[in-house]
Amino acid sequence: MSNDQPPSGQPPEDDPFRKKPEEEEPRRSEPWRSQGPREPNGPEEPHGPQGPQGPPPGPGPSSGPPYGSMPPPPPPPPYGPGPYGGGGPYGGVDPLAGMPPLGEPGKRILARLIDLLIISIPLYLISLPWGGAVGTSNTGTTNNGDVGDLFTQTYSARQMLWSLIGLVAYVAYDTYFTHKDGRTIGKRLLKLRVAMLNDGRVPDTGTSFLRAVVLWLPALLCCPCLWWLINIVFMFTDKPYRQGLQDKSAKTVVVQTD
Repeated sequence: MSNDQPPSGQPPEDDPFRKKPEEEEPRRSEPWRSQGPREPNGPEEPHGPQGPQGPPPGPGPSSGPPYGSMPPPPPPPPYGPGPYGGGGPYGGVDPLAGMPPLGEPGKRILARLIDLLIISIPLYLISLPWGGAVGTSNTGTTNNGDVGDLFTQTYSARQMLWSLIGLVAYVAYDTYFTHKDGRTIGKRLLKLRVAMLNDGRVPDTGTSFLRAVVLWLPALLCCPCLWWLINIVFMFTDKPYRQGLQDKSAKTVVVQTD
């Protein structure tokens, strides 16, 4: 039995612990040994945060700016998509933009006279059997025949009653036709129409009633001459809408029609 040990240095050719270089190459070239994880059925992940080809391409020209930088939508028109569509008493550049031509004061006065006759003549004829709509009493005194007869007109309860009946008739007439299509018979003949100032629509029942009350109540019960005079002055001088007091209270305007 020999006690000789193998010499130090390089191991012998047949050393089983020696790694043979010819066995290393096939292991590196095995296709199933990848250098990193791969997505199933997908390409290999790029190297680095931006990949081997640089940053990913940006959005195309048709994608538009990002949502945060989009310009705000345009504001809505001041009074919505109504027949007038332009400015109004609370804003807008031109308050008459989009509005039909305003009714001429002369035509409005004539139309009101027509409506007045349409109501007053039948009322007067109906009141004749009861002594007429206006009750008067004449009293005369003689001072030795030098002064003559002095006539004074006194208003009776009958006149007040017919004034109330007339008020109801005028208000009902104006409310009905204004709510129907904005035109009384007089306005229809003169091609005029009552419209809401903000959007041009036909006034509703409440607005039509308010307008009629403001128009006729002072004229029939209080001071007819002064009231009509004030309204005529407003129709000629009010800017820019030529509104009478009844129009201002109901926020309406009188315009011409075709």
